[in-house]
Amino acid sequence: MRSTWTDSRLDDLNGRVGQVRDEVRELRGEMGGVRREIGDLHRVIIQVGGGLVGVLVVGMLGLIGTQL
Repeated sequence: MRSTWTDSRLDDLNGRVGQVRDEVRELRGEMGGVRREIGDLHRVIIQVGGGLVGVLVVGMLGLIGTQL
């Protein structure tokens, strides 16, 4: 069954599509913020991991130095 679209129905659809477009644009902005936060977290994890490796190396060298 085929239905006809009146001008008012098409205008209503156009308005709803515009709302969806605005919501998608807003979500994209929020996702950019989330990506920046994840990038910052990634950097901190790498720094902490590097610090732990450094402490481990210094500890092992100290242990070796005391045994000589």
